Amino acid sequence: MSKDFPRFITELTPRFTAVIDAEFSEEDYIAIDLSAENSALSLVDITSASSFGGFINEYLRRSGKKVAYGGYKEIRKLYQRSGLFSEPGEKDLERNVHIGMDFWADAGTAVLAALDGKIHSFKDNASFGDYGPTIILEHEYHEHTFYTLYGHLSRKSLENLKYGDEVKSGQKIGALGTAEENGDYAPHLHFQVIEDLQEQAGDFPGVTSVNELDFYLRNCPDPNLLLKIRRVEG
Repeated sequence: MSKDFPRFITELTPRFTAVIDAEFSEEDYIAIDLSAENSALSLVDITSASSFGGFINEYLRRSGKKVAYGGYKEIRKLYQRSGLFSEPGEKDLERNVHIGMDFWADAGTAVLAALDGKIHSFKDNASFGDYGPTIILEHEYHEHTFYTLYGHLSRKSLENLKYGDEVKSGQKIGALGTAEENGDYAPHLHFQVIEDLQEQAGDFPGVTSVNELDFYLRNCPDPNLLLKIRRVEG
């Protein structure tokens, strides 16, 4: 992995870049704290996609915004509900650090390619708490190959896809899925930048343990270096 990768992706885009509905302006976005430190979440049943979605929707209603975003390097309790993120008796291996960026909006909201690229792989990661339908794009800029991952999509998003198909920046590649198809979450996009895909296809960890955090932070830098959303607090 290149130590210059974060700077490299920063230089690819000069301004705000959307990965969901192109009709949303940057002013429609607001940051949200879903970390274990947010005491407001203690009043929410985080095991319920409906309850969690209600919390998100109320947050957006009060703010007057349309998209809640954030989550990079955030330690969350949300993943405790699924055995997918832990090993029995191995507390140090619990995966609870989020290494992508989430965009919370209505199911059906369009998902857009962040950059020119091609379809690398796709898969319905259908386990409880997983990504659900997922698309990975491959990008090559200045002889440097890297990837972007789009998780929690609708199942229809995977229809008629072909490996190697070219996509353009801003092109619609799918839509946000419902809880019934996206791994049982309130509707949102998990967006992640990955330098080394480690020979995986249609899937890549979006949450890691503290023990492996250094590797994943190097391999998966903050997506906002690419997207450049000005932070607005709720």
